[in-house]
Amino acid sequence: MNWSAFEGLLNGVNKYSTAFGRIWLSLVFIFRLLVYVVAAERVWSDDHKDFDCNTRQPGCTNVCFDHFFPVSHIRLWALQLILVTCPSLLVIMHVAYREAKEQRLREAGGDSCRHIYTNPGKKRGGLWWTYLLSLIFKAGVDMVFLYIFYRFYRNYTLPRVVKCELPPCPNAVDCYISRPTEKTIFTLFMVATTCVCIVLSIIEATYLVGKRCHECLQAGGMESRRHSQDCPVSCPEPMGTGGQVFHGADYKPPTATIPPTASCPSSLPEEESLS
Repeated sequence: MNWSAFEGLLNGVNKYSTAFGRIWLSLVFIFRLLVYVVAAERVWSDDHKDFDCNTRQPGCTNVCFDHFFPVSHIRLWALQLILVTCPSLLVIMHVAYREAKEQRLREAGGDSCRHIYTNPGKKRGGLWWTYLLSLIFKAGVDMVFLYIFYRFYRNYTLPRVVKCELPPCPNAVDCYISRPTEKTIFTLFMVATTCVCIVLSIIEATYLVGKRCHECLQAGGMESRRHSQDCPVSCPEPMGTGGQVFHGADYKPPTATIPPTASCPSSLPEEESLS
């Protein structure tokens, strides 16, 4: 694995995430990815080899193993981690698309042209929807895999002994699973971290929606206050006058005197007209 490239991806995801997103990323990287790479793979490396049945009938052990373990834990976890981390990469790609678009516009019109995005990494417009949908997708993927694990392995636990009566087994045979307690502990640990990640994704999505609604309400309140300041309340007209104002008999209308103005030159000097 190229850890330098992986570190660059993590820094990009961390840069455009909220505080809840950074906690989610740390949880996935430390408690799911590292545990999977360092410990879980070794625990399940010999699951088929050490699956023993008390019979020598050819093919019976393979059939029973395929019945009780249709998909390996390791492969399911690998697929789950891939699907969960892909939406975060889509957010980075969306930000990169915005930056490239802004760069092309700047090269075409110069630095004085109008900017499309004042901050390409700010979650507004399409990027806000991309980020929100990525959170929903991540929470949905984790929920689906929790259900798959529950269907395959009841209560997320592995029994020590299983009974198999499938052909070509001659009769009901007992099959023994290698290290069932250790595998159960790892399975419960991964299930617990998955549940925490689901809760964090839901909290972050709620935070984004709530913050956006608050900003919209604030913008609406400022617009209404600005409208009320620009349109002062007019005085009511007297009733029954039809908008006419009556004055007394001694009222004299005001007269305005126009001060004499200096005559404007018909044309500017030649030097001023050229400037």
